[in-house]
Amino acid sequence: MSARTLLTFEQFEQFPDDGMKHELLQGEHIILPPPKLRHSNLQHKLLRALQPYVDQHQLGDVRIEAGFKLSKDTWLQPDVSFIRTAQLTSADPDGYLEGSPAIAIEVASESNTAAQLDQKLGLYFAHGAEEVWVVYPKTRRVRAYYPDGRSQTFAHGDIRTDSLPGWSTPVESLFA
Repeated sequence: MSARTLLTFEQFEQFPDDGMKHELLQGEHIILPPPKLRHSNLQHKLLRALQPYVDQHQLGDVRIEAGFKLSKDTWLQPDVSFIRTAQLTSADPDGYLEGSPAIAIEVASESNTAAQLDQKLGLYFAHGAEEVWVVYPKTRRVRAYYPDGRSQTFAHGDIRTDSLPGWSTPVESLFA
C-alpha cells in the first residue's frame, strides 16, 4: 500500500486547465471527468429553476461549477451553487470565493464515491453552507441536508428549501 501524497493549495493552483474538473479535498487531488450529458442537463435545469427567484429577490447568484476555497487544503467545485450577495461582494475579483456557498448542489455520478460525498457534506457545513443537496439522476431523487443533521428526500412533488423561503420547483421538471 503506497502513501498518499497530499498537496498544498499553492501546489494545487499550479495545475494547468486541462478540461477536467479538479478539486482539492483535504489535501487530496481529485480529478473528475467532464460531466456527461445527463449530468450537464441537470446542472442547467437546477440553474434555470433557481436563478429567476434569486434575481427577483436580489439574493445573489447561482453558478455552475464555481470554485470555493474552504481552507488551506480544500477547494471544491459544487455542480451548482447559490451564493449570497454578501459573499460575492466581499470576494476579491482576482481571487477565489472563500467559504462555502449558501447552497451547494452535487449531482451524484459514477466518479463520486459515497465517502467523498459524505466528506464534502461535512466540509461544506463546517465552512458555512446552509444546505447541501445531492441529486441522484438514476433514482430521480434530491436529498437536502441541513447543518443540524436533518435531511429530506424529494422524489415527487416540489423541492422546497429553508434557505430560499417561498421558492419551490417540481422534482419531475429536473428530470424531464
